[in-house]
Amino acid sequence: MLSMLAIVLCSVNGFSQDDQDEEPIGPSRKNKFQTGFYVGSYFANKYSASTYNGYGFDLEGNRYSFENSLMNQKINLEYGYGRGNYDYIAEAIGVDQRQWVFAESDMPVNMRYVPGIMVGFNIKVPVDARSAFLFNINGSKIGVEGNFTITTLKPPIANPANNNNIQTFPIKGAEQRLMFQLGFQKLFGEDEKLNFFLEAGFVGTLSKFDRNMIYINNLQIDLTYYLNQTQYAAPGPARKPVGFGVGAFAGFGANVNINPKFTLQLVYNPSYEKVNIGTAPKLKLQNALGLRIYYNFLSPKPKTDPSTTPKVIAD
Repeated sequence: MLSMLAIVLCSVNGFSQDDQDEEPIGPSRKNKFQTGFYVGSYFANKYSASTYNGYGFDLEGNRYSFENSLMNQKINLEYGYGRGNYDYIAEAIGVDQRQWVFAESDMPVNMRYVPGIMVGFNIKVPVDARSAFLFNINGSKIGVEGNFTITTLKPPIANPANNNNIQTFPIKGAEQRLMFQLGFQKLFGEDEKLNFFLEAGFVGTLSKFDRNMIYINNLQIDLTYYLNQTQYAAPGPARKPVGFGVGAFAGFGANVNINPKFTLQLVYNPSYEKVNIGTAPKLKLQNALGLRIYYNFLSPKPKTDPSTTPKVIAD
């Protein structure tokens, strides 16, 4: 974040020097509106991360039971020995065929989001010199992580000295979020360059389940990929949840007027967002920290007509 800030400051400083070389003509101009971009970090609340715990959802949005869950279908039936197939799971964990068990007690219970990068497009419409309406569209793709276990019935072939018969493996997911913010911002302070600000408003969050993977050593399994095997009973393709929820956001930070054309804002945004996927969605606190760069569209300066300028006649 600091290196990015340094790059931005150096670039806009070049514009600032160019602007200072221009001679002002007529009265000062007023901001019509400002548009720019946002880049920062997004810290998602772990509440909705359980959507990626390997159970999956049917086409009506209901969570599967363990018997019909994505992980049971993939581990026990498709890659394991449950249908009399070759036991790829035993090969992956280094035990004899059928010498392992995956039960409901082995399902993930510690799912959590990984901080992600957020980028966006922002518009600010001034009401006066110290206040403005905001319209922001910010997006982020965030990762999800957790663990699950498989119990072996005999020590692994590769290392029989290892008496631990419970092996832990990662489960990962990814989610896309698009946030629409409509709010109001107020500047505080009288300094021409540096001020602080507060903002608040409404946020609508569009959330989309992207992917869900498990990793059993070198064996990678896509839980959402459906293999149609008509000779076996299966629950069918899983639904990838998509939902839209409404909440509120706030924010505070520092406003730096680089020059008449560019404004920089360092902003912290807490928000109560409803991630409307999974079961029993609720408003939960999310956090974001980032940098906004605005370009100021200025009303044109009226030029002075040289013909109306009084001429001074020398004696």
